Formats: sequence, C-alpha cells, structure tokens
Amino acid sequence: MLKKHSIILAIVMLTSILLVGCGGDKKAATPAANNGKKLIIYTSMKESLIRGIVDGFKKQNPGIEVDYQSAGAGKLMAKIAAERQSGKVLADVIWTSEVPDFYNMKKEGVLEQYKSPVFKEVLNPFDDYDGHFTAARFGTLGIAINTDKIKTPPTQWSDLFKPEYKNGFGIADPALSGTSYMSVALLEKQFGWEFFDKLHANQARIGKGSGQVVDDTASGELAASLAVDYITNDKIAKGAHIALYYPPELLLAPSPVAIFKGSQNMDAAKKFVDYLLGKEAQTLIAKEGTLSVRADVKSPEKFKLPDSADALKRSIKINYVEMMASKEETIKKFSDKLKK
Repeated sequence: MLKKHSIILAIVMLTSILLVGCGGDKKAATPAANNGKKLIIYTSMKESLIRGIVDGFKKQNPGIEVDYQSAGAGKLMAKIAAERQSGKVLADVIWTSEVPDFYNMKKEGVLEQYKSPVFKEVLNPFDDYDGHFTAARFGTLGIAINTDKIKTPPTQWSDLFKPEYKNGFGIADPALSGTSYMSVALLEKQFGWEFFDKLHANQARIGKGSGQVVDDTASGELAASLAVDYITNDKIAKGAHIALYYPPELLLAPSPVAIFKGSQNMDAAKKFVDYLLGKEAQTLIAKEGTLSVRADVKSPEKFKLPDSADALKRSIKINYVEMMASKEETIKKFSDKLKK
C-alpha cells in the first residue's frame, strides 16, 4: 500500500513540473507584465473618485496592477515622513490638495521631474511650473448658505458682514485644515486682515474641519460657511437645504499630482499621470462636483460651478512659496483675531 501511494505521489509531482514548464499556470503571466510590482498611489481624494479613476486606468493598461491609499493629506504626509526615515517611500504617486506640501517635497528633492505630453492640453495655475508636480484638479471654495435661513444669495465677500450672518458664519480652523489655511491666505492677500476683523465683529465662528462647517450649515447650526465645492455638492445631492455661491474673487485650490523620485514603477507612474490629465479621468473628476483642469471638460450644470478657464482667470493669485513660509504666522494671526 505504501509503495502504491509513493508511485501516485511521484506521478502527481512529475505532472506538476511538466505543467509549469509548459506554461500551464496562465495566471502567473499577468503580474509579470509589470515585473510583479504594483503601482502605489497615495491620495487625499475621496474613495468614490479615486476608485473610478484607478478602474479606468487599469482598463486602459491591463498589464499594470494598482493599489491606492485614500486618507487626509496630513496623515499621508506623516506616513511619507516615516517611510523616508526608514529609507524608502513605498508609494510611486501622490495626489492631494495641499500645494505647500508639494513645494516642500520638491525642495527636499523627493519628487521626479516629469513633464507629461498631455500637459499642453490642461490649464496650469503654477507660474513656476517645471514638471515636479502638475495640477490635476481645481478645487473651489465659495459661500454655502442654509436656504431656510438666508433668503438673499450672497454676491460679494463683504455680504458676510451683514446682520443675517451675525453669529452664523463658520470657517474651518486653518490649523487643522490645509484647504482652510489656503483660503485664509488667499482672502488675506486680497482683502487684508481687516476682512477678518470684520468677520470677528460679526461673530464669525471657527469650526474643526471643512466637512464639519458644511454639515453645520446643512443642519442649521450655521447660517453659512466657507465651503469646499464637492463637499457641499454632495450634501445638496442628498437633499440638504443649502446652496453654494461664488463671489467674483474666486478661491481656487489646485490638487497637484507628482511622482516620487526612485519609483520602481516609473513607466507605470508616468502613464498614470498621463491618464489622470486626460479627458476620461477629468470627466470623472467633473462628475464629482469639482472642476477639471481641462477647458474641454465641462462640469454638469446641476453643480452650478464656474467654467474651469474662467475660474482660473478669476482666482486670487498668490506666491505659494511665500504662503508656505508664513503659514505659522498666518494661522496665529487668524486665531488671535477670530478667537479673541
């Protein structure tokens, strides 16, 4: 009996060897197309957006395996810092909305310089563009109002000083939200600190995060808030009694994409950047209630967003390097004014 089992085992082993040698394991060839490595993306984009873009990219590039981590920009930067400390950044691509982070990473020499051939088709908000990072989305911020509380839509930033906004306008704490910090810096650049003195005089409130102030506007806790487009539009789609309005001086927050220097999947990373800037991916971005960086991709009318080219033209211009250098001072001054 033992001899019989040994013979059967030998036959099974020989058959397995022959199958492998003749290419019997077809599935093993798939990851080999990408040298058995996955393209890793770190992003602060919401799950529904990045998932759709990755799925579209994989359909166009069936030999490339992709994985991504979606989290807040602050958490991702902390993760990257820890990985750099250990000797290697695990991600190949980063895509967030915190522009200063990209200037920092460029300064520290961790980003690959890549000028995508698709770049000529997109709108560029960076005067000093050199290929280390490229805008892949335009976030906008406007005044979200609770339509049950505010009956006359705002048309100017100065409308926030009116009695109907007293003790009812919220702005996320720039110490906790990078998007809010950028907004504060842009408003200060355009109107000076007097703008925030007047907000304080009208008892403006400081909220914890960009999502929280929109939630409070939807619930009626606030009459209005400084609001991110896609967060607000998501609430409107779910039936919230809110609306978003844009004064002439537009708050535009670019979302850059970049490739890490030393990526083991450089070709795949470049292909992903090319795809992200292309019409298919940018159409997915527009469908999420925020602006594409392509003039030939229009946002659905239901979002009532400005045209991408017009938004860039109307946007408050700022020196991002100077904004980055003065962050601590700006946040302290903001807090001193609105918390006093």
